[in-house]
Amino acid sequence: MARIVLAPEVREDFDRIFDFLFEYAPESAAKRIDDIVRALDILQSSPQIGRPVRGASAMRELVISNGAHGYLALYRFIAELDVVLVAAIRSQRELRYQRTGR
Repeated sequence: MARIVLAPEVREDFDRIFDFLFEYAPESAAKRIDDIVRALDILQSSPQIGRPVRGASAMRELVISNGAHGYLALYRFIAELDVVLVAAIRSQRELRYQRTGR
């Protein structure tokens, strides 16, 4: 089973998502962050499950559905180390990842 590693910048993504959710639904913001984190667990057993990212051959995206308000996790599977490196998380409604320009 692959080990999941979150890039340090992913904390900023969670903070941004939490702040947005808290503004509109404070009672469920923390639970939604927990749901996103739990959804990443599939990458342990199926690290290739995400769709390939156009223009970034080593990167993949995991779709984390929540109706019309789902999320995307940008990650790279490093097979030699059996590690999934999650580089960024964003809402499907955001135009791009905050730091990568994708």
